[in-house]
Amino acid sequence: MNIGIFSGSFNPIHIGHLILANYIVEFTEIEEVWFLVSPQNPLKSEDELSDEHIRLEMTELALAKYAKLKASDFEFSMPIPSYTVNTLDALRNEYPGHNFTLIIGADNWNVFESWREYDKILENYKIRVYPRLGHRITIPTKLRDKVEALDSPIIEISSTFIRDSIAEGKDIRAFLPDDIYDYILNKGLYK
Repeated sequence: MNIGIFSGSFNPIHIGHLILANYIVEFTEIEEVWFLVSPQNPLKSEDELSDEHIRLEMTELALAKYAKLKASDFEFSMPIPSYTVNTLDALRNEYPGHNFTLIIGADNWNVFESWREYDKILENYKIRVYPRLGHRITIPTKLRDKVEALDSPIIEISSTFIRDSIAEGKDIRAFLPDDIYDYILNKGLYK
């Protein structure tokens, strides 16, 4: 099975994440997208990053109605910081019957050479790059068999915008998947 790996804090997950992942499973060869919720980052304060189990629970709730989108706590058991190359290798070892494709934004693609063992990622995995406003996607000819730019919709909603808006008391229900806004309010998150 072809699996897309979409890793992030998802603090919180929002409709931009869902639109992108839904596009990928419906318009590419990728059959499922796994949302790998990144664990607590020791370099960020708790104010910046909610507990990983809360973020996982929100991600599971948001994806419940999508058969091809899965929430995953795979990185929770990995050493921190969990580098993408290590995560991809561990996934391949755990699920040898799957082919894994890394999904990243154009902003990350443009600094990809600064990633740990980026050359190993390019050698062993496919990469799909989604567009971001203000970031060109340039793929060298020699990488075009491994790296592909997606023609997905550009939805510029950030989790920072969501958190800041909630802290200001704004009702931004429309920016979040069903039930997530109520979940955030009930848990008193981002106040």
